[in-house]
Amino acid sequence: MSATAFAVVFVALYVAHSVGDHWVQTSCQSADKGRPGWVGRLAGARHVATLTATKLALLLPVAALLGLNLSAVGLVAGIGVDAVTHWWADRRSTLAWLAKVTGKAEFYSLGTATHPAHPVTAKGGPAAHLGTGAYALDQSFHHLWLLVAALIIATV
Repeated sequence: MSATAFAVVFVALYVAHSVGDHWVQTSCQSADKGRPGWVGRLAGARHVATLTATKLALLLPVAALLGLNLSAVGLVAGIGVDAVTHWWADRRSTLAWLAKVTGKAEFYSLGTATHPAHPVTAKGGPAAHLGTGAYALDQSFHHLWLLVAALIIATV
């Protein structure tokens, strides 16, 4: 049962993460969560609160409909780990630091004007692109912790 529970929980959290991070998060939260001081911390906390609510709003009905018996302790621990790690990464300076100490600083800057090979138009201005290294590393970090959260929720 725990393998099935893990698979269901992970898929539900993954979908809810995408919805919460892209549709539910406000523009203000997105713009401010990386700012220094309390403005950034509180914007990050508001984002994580709505993201966590989104995850629970999707996970709990899915678990109930599929007859999963998830423990309250496992849910609190797993969702808590996910929330804390998400807030940490979304402070931006923290994830930039992690990229630097792991040798990923150049990839982190990919798609921005600070990258040595930033995309430009034929006239030399910044070119439109579909994402940045920072975004890719951010989402990858969140996905890793979604996996950990799903393991905790499914096994505790």
